[in-house]
Amino acid sequence: MKENAQNLRTYGKPPYTLAVIHGGPGAGGEVAPVARELAQERGVLEPIQTATTVEGQVAELRAVLEQNGDLPVTLVGYSWGAWLSVMVAAHHPALVRKLILVSSGPFEERYVAALREARTSRLSPEERAEFDRLLTALRDPAAGDKDRLLARLGALCSKTDDYDPVEEEPVEGDAIDPQGELYQSVWEEAAAMRRSGRLLELAQQIRCPVVAIHGDHDPHPAAGVQEPLARGMQDFRFILLRQCGHKPWMERHARGEFYRILKGELP
Repeated sequence: MKENAQNLRTYGKPPYTLAVIHGGPGAGGEVAPVARELAQERGVLEPIQTATTVEGQVAELRAVLEQNGDLPVTLVGYSWGAWLSVMVAAHHPALVRKLILVSSGPFEERYVAALREARTSRLSPEERAEFDRLLTALRDPAAGDKDRLLARLGALCSKTDDYDPVEEEPVEGDAIDPQGELYQSVWEEAAAMRRSGRLLELAQQIRCPVVAIHGDHDPHPAAGVQEPLARGMQDFRFILLRQCGHKPWMERHARGEFYRILKGELP
């Protein structure tokens, strides 16, 4: 892995035909193991999102791809990165050859209640109360130390989102410090795009092939990805992984199948 710039890490050798896009927003670092694994066979970009608006993150990712990628590239977008990849493919179709959406959030507001119910059902009453307090504080412009708040929220989400995770020693340099202010500003804007229907409108403009990979234990409802995208995309497939949570590459029962499928989908 090479640190090329503040917002980019690269793996393998050029040409860089693939980019792996972080979740978050404001909580990146999880997909470095995926980038390393895929770099055994090809050059991989790992952009780091730093902009504090949705438009800024789209422009930032576009610039990284134009300056470093062998266009058009395949985007592997994880969680929030799946949404961001959809936006980039819709606005800049010439940059993207194929989209692979891993553990995406639902594309319509009507699925959000099921997401929240799945998460809270996996927490104790005390943890549910803390979860709500953290979300409220992160939305409060006056709240302090949002980086710490986001880190704690992430710890609770790991408890709700994982099925049977493999415990591995962290690799030095993988982790990216949580950025609470970035999360608050970008997520509020992105959530509004989903409520208004704009997010799905963008998805339905995409003409390149799209594959969604999702775990059956992921609290983000699989139906919230599969059903809306199947209605409007010309070339879309959905793959459900059994005994799998939100991070398939960390799941004991699903990681092998995840990598087999992912590598098989790469051009």
